[in-house]
Amino acid sequence: MASIESIRRTAPDRASRRARIAVSALFLTNGALFANILPRYPEIKAGLGLDNLGYGFAIAAFPAGAIAAGLLAAVLIRRFGSARIAVIGTVLTSIGLLSAALAPSGVLFAVALFLGGASDAITDVAQNAHGLRVQRRFGRSIINSFHAVWSIGAVLGGVMAAVAIALQLPLGVHLGISTAVFATVALVALRFCLPGRDDETEPGAVAPPQVSGEPRRHVTPRTVIAIIALTLIAMAGAVAEDAGNSWATLYLADSLGAAAAIAPLGFIALVGAQFIGRMLGDPLTDRFGQRWVARVGGIIAAVGMTLALAFPTVPGTILGFAAVGFGIATLIPAAMHAADELPGLRAGVGLTVVSWLLRLGFLLSPPFVGYIAETESLRAGLLVAPVAALVAVLLAGFLEKRRPRG
Repeated sequence: MASIESIRRTAPDRASRRARIAVSALFLTNGALFANILPRYPEIKAGLGLDNLGYGFAIAAFPAGAIAAGLLAAVLIRRFGSARIAVIGTVLTSIGLLSAALAPSGVLFAVALFLGGASDAITDVAQNAHGLRVQRRFGRSIINSFHAVWSIGAVLGGVMAAVAIALQLPLGVHLGISTAVFATVALVALRFCLPGRDDETEPGAVAPPQVSGEPRRHVTPRTVIAIIALTLIAMAGAVAEDAGNSWATLYLADSLGAAAAIAPLGFIALVGAQFIGRMLGDPLTDRFGQRWVARVGGIIAAVGMTLALAFPTVPGTILGFAAVGFGIATLIPAAMHAADELPGLRAGVGLTVVSWLLRLGFLLSPPFVGYIAETESLRAGLLVAPVAALVAVLLAGFLEKRRPRG
């Protein structure tokens, strides 16, 4: 305990502080790159002549690529180091998204998104791995701040897209600028990341001290049920988030007749409110516990989006997507944290399972909403957001209660 406390009292050195800024820059670019293309999806959909179902399957290629490539990340990180892989992945993601914007057919659009999603998944794991290296240097939790910066990047990318639409910039010019700017930021950030590979710090990331001397524990049915419930909570957050990512701009533009420069505000409102929710999430969780925060947040998301769909107006819908973003902000981090502390599992196993399976939410949601939109209406399809939020409310009992203060 003395050694841990001494680490916490030690101020991070200059290299660690610079590395924290560098990792923040990587999270910023990761959020901004995808957010630049999302508000232009309706334009791409119209240009390629896709119906709602075809569009849903096409954009599902991005999470499909992420699922396919996710397991490669650990191998590449061990081989080349988390910082280098995060930067290379960022550059490849930007190229994949630029290719998607310029794709001449729906099939090539889906292929480009698949490749972009594969690169994005590898980037996501690598930048989180390097962020955890930096966190160990600081001796305290800073990982949530990186995810908050990701939300800032998403807002920045959404605003860039809205401005590009207002100025009537061609897709190639807009995404070309985004690619050049954020790929350059990532390459510059690499210079300030921690040097070397992650081998010397990897063991501490996956196993707590003294674990080798502990007897092997058995996985109980209760643990299995818990990890299923936590996966569903994380997937609920993913499904609700994807409703705004993939459909907010299209719904506002096509169903509600919002102007081209106004339609992206639904997505921007969601990620902006998500950022606020993440900034408030840590202190609220410390005070009230994950369970209370998830339940209240889920209710906010469900009620806000239900009212927006029941009484459809452009301002009300934008506020509805903001309620979703704010309400679900802590669901995925809370589920990951709770899964990582489940009894009977080695450290890191629960986190890996939940992280892997939650991507199914991003994969299955777009074609499902697209099918409902094609057979009923997009307004009906967007009911997945409040339903997902209610699922999180019902399963929140598997999350952690408030910890007593000692």
